[in-house]
Amino acid sequence: MTSESIPELMNRIGRAAREAAGILALASAKQKNSALLGAASALRECSGTILAANSEDMRAAEEAGLGTAAMDRLRLDLPRVEAMALGVEAIAALADPIGEVIADWERPSGLRIQRVRVPLGVIGIIYESRPNVTCDAGALCLKSGNAVILRGGSESHRSSRAIHQCLVTGLKAAHLPATCIQRVPVTDRAAVGEMLGGLSGAIDVIVPRGGKSLIARVKKDARVPVIGHLEGVCHVYVDRAADLKMARAIVNNAKLRRTGICGAAETLLLDAACAKTHLAPIVKDLLDAGCEVRGDESVQAADSRVVPARPGDWGREYLDAIIAVRVVDGLDEAIAHIGRYGSAHTDSIVTDDPAAAEKFLATVDSAIVMHNASTQFADGGEFGMGAEIGISTDRFHARGPVGLEQLTSYKYVVRGRGQVRP
Repeated sequence: MTSESIPELMNRIGRAAREAAGILALASAKQKNSALLGAASALRECSGTILAANSEDMRAAEEAGLGTAAMDRLRLDLPRVEAMALGVEAIAALADPIGEVIADWERPSGLRIQRVRVPLGVIGIIYESRPNVTCDAGALCLKSGNAVILRGGSESHRSSRAIHQCLVTGLKAAHLPATCIQRVPVTDRAAVGEMLGGLSGAIDVIVPRGGKSLIARVKKDARVPVIGHLEGVCHVYVDRAADLKMARAIVNNAKLRRTGICGAAETLLLDAACAKTHLAPIVKDLLDAGCEVRGDESVQAADSRVVPARPGDWGREYLDAIIAVRVVDGLDEAIAHIGRYGSAHTDSIVTDDPAAAEKFLATVDSAIVMHNASTQFADGGEFGMGAEIGISTDRFHARGPVGLEQLTSYKYVVRGRGQVRP
């Protein structure tokens, strides 16, 4: 045991991260990719250790009464471990963003100016019960040239520790400092407070990933810039020109594929013009699949199993097999509903009318807007980013999936031949 206090521990981690960031910013793509591929191999080789640690976390979480959605986010199995390894390999296969010349021009003065992509520096990531975030965040930060300090939730600390060790194995094999990816080794919440304070200037940006209370606390207390979203209140709007078969498939997938992710649909809006043909079958699909439907009067009339919706159901993130359903008077009312109750995360329209689709895509002000697709595609991996740290609903600095490019900034490189300004 150490007598080191939480502030002393966290400031030591911060100093080490700052030093590692300087080394990592200059590392070659080959070296970073070597570390990533080594980590992917270690994940596969140590899958038994990871799953054993996860079993302990699951047992403790069950005893603590963790909810169904949180338990699903916490759970690991061999396919999920393999998915992590594949995600790391996908990140390794992506082009290295660091050093990319974004723009290049010459001024009448003869100065050549380039805008060049650079790392953010040191990123602090605070997350809850998803142990896979340890892997995704560590790998993305490594490839984007950023040192990272990971503070996972107490319910997943055994799983995260085992996964983190695989990342360290990859770093060491590539002759990079293990401190490029650090994990806060204590579950004391005081460590979060220290990170939000910036660790004496060591942390450049905080990325929170978790529930509403965590995100709200981070945005309230952080003394450094934050990239994050408050919650994922995602909508699917079934337009009057929607193909019924397509609408049934999309709604069912958007809600029920995985109910505990931020891209899961929480509200279904259906055009009154197609309610006679589309409402009952779509609602029946959801109910038969075990989803609780909370609806307005029109929806209740479509199926006796529908629960009356209350005002608080609109704009609520259930993260469970529950969905709010409302019949609206056309596209404009659907857009107005999303504008009032949505969280600017992901919203989708199902329609065969190109004009309606384009109006929805142009008017709905969310980070991700979709046409004829499930909201569950709101994912960095599905966007070809390899993985993502989260879905940002901010308008500055990043919006949507936070992948490699979103974890960088830029600087201006100016080359002259002795010019002085008159």
